[in-house]
Amino acid sequence: MADVNRGNRPLSPFMLGTYYRPQLNSVTSILTRITGNALIVTALLIAWWLIGAATSPEAFAAPNWILTSWIGDIILLLSTLGLWYHSFAGVRHLIWDQGYCLDVETADNLGWLVIGGSVLMTIATIALT
Repeated sequence: MADVNRGNRPLSPFMLGTYYRPQLNSVTSILTRITGNALIVTALLIAWWLIGAATSPEAFAAPNWILTSWIGDIILLLSTLGLWYHSFAGVRHLIWDQGYCLDVETADNLGWLVIGGSVLMTIATIALT
């Protein structure tokens, strides 16, 4: 039966006029999922490029144009950043799975380390290629 005493229950923060403030761990968790899905798209793009290279010059032309144009440069740059980010976030989750660094301050520091490490490693990757 429906609860008829609805007036005494607390309202959600959204209903009170305030909004949920995203925390670093929630943002990094969402970014891990986004980068994982984006890397799937990148893998499909590279597979298309390899299949085109193995098939014919006509089949190779379109994916090669995309990957060697400025659009491809941006895609591959963001994919490199996503790969480093996803890798570091995965290591962070492995640490958490072992029961370490679960307090809020250390978890936040790991989040900043994942973000900073992925940016630094992306810059290093670009500098070395």
